Amino acid sequence: MKQIAILGSTGSIGRQTLAVVEAMPERFGVVALAAGNNLEELTKQIERHAPELVSIATPEAATKLTERLHAAGVEKLPEILHGPAGMLAVATHPVAATLVSAAVGVVGLEATYAAVKAGKQVALSNKEVLVAAGELVMAAAREANVELLPVDSEHNAIHQCLRAGQHREVKKLILTASGGPFRRTPLAEMAAATPKQALAHPNWVMGRRITIDSATLVNKGFEVIEARWLFDMRPDQIDVVIHPQSTIHSLVEYVDGSILAQLGPTDMRMPIQYALTYPERAASKDVALDWAKLRRLDFEKVSMRRFPCLRLAREAMRKLGALPCAFNAADEVAVEAFLDLRIPFSGIAEVIERVLERTPNVKMTSIADVLASDAEARRMAREEVERKAARCAVA
Repeated sequence: MKQIAILGSTGSIGRQTLAVVEAMPERFGVVALAAGNNLEELTKQIERHAPELVSIATPEAATKLTERLHAAGVEKLPEILHGPAGMLAVATHPVAATLVSAAVGVVGLEATYAAVKAGKQVALSNKEVLVAAGELVMAAAREANVELLPVDSEHNAIHQCLRAGQHREVKKLILTASGGPFRRTPLAEMAAATPKQALAHPNWVMGRRITIDSATLVNKGFEVIEARWLFDMRPDQIDVVIHPQSTIHSLVEYVDGSILAQLGPTDMRMPIQYALTYPERAASKDVALDWAKLRRLDFEKVSMRRFPCLRLAREAMRKLGALPCAFNAADEVAVEAFLDLRIPFSGIAEVIERVLERTPNVKMTSIADVLASDAEARRMAREEVERKAARCAVA
């Protein structure tokens, strides 16, 4: 039985990972969980899976979790840690064969990096790991002879398609994007979109930040940067195409003109199961594409005017250094400001662009460098938000 550790167990990917584990109890067990502050959900997970180790965000939350577990009648309590040290312990648990890295934000970076260096197989859902520190993480993976298995549907699709040929035979990777809620919205209306409108994703049910990132195509920018590191491709070998149905998750074009596409339902349990069972393919009872509903497959070119954040992501990828890290940090601050109604929807791209302009292009030599760059980019982003908010208030 393969033992699993999860960073971000109470989030969407974490919960669906546990659903996969529950559907395959003969193959998987859960040895360690790390969560934020969702004590109710974490308590249920501990009752169901009896992990040896659990980490929560703060000491106060750890105390409350202990009280909840006692009240629930849990006889054998797991070891309960908290904060970055707790996440590190979960990620490097000696019994865990696979770490599912699904924590949101750079909070999961250090722990995931440590797991890679420890030789753990990593099922990667946390975008920030490779966006902010791709060069460092992939160097550590090569040294430890560890393959990072992508959980995101787009990269998971590419991983599957790449099994059909050699690296030298690949001409291009093609990531698909749904286009989000504003694919057809007039640009003037899109600039003034509300959080409610931006959170109404047509195909996927996700967390608030990733849903906004899908509306701006920042999310696709992250995926372009990730693909560069995951699959060792040049920036010019990675394309993005709008595919509203989200049925084809990504494609690989080979040098002979053949194009392989991976199709599937909009259900994250499929790529999660693929990553957990790799290199095998295990049967799934609950996940299947409904061919009767598959009427058409549409494709459109991405408009950089409509989605300027994708252009900014490509610029950051070309320059590398601290810029991809700054891109991610600035976006997180800008999205939070938009959701708090402090800046307009169009202000997200403006804040990111200003932060990238102000970020020095320095080489990242350690995780400490990455975290320092992240903190500085957040500081600059908050400054830009304040300026933007003040201008909007005067207007």
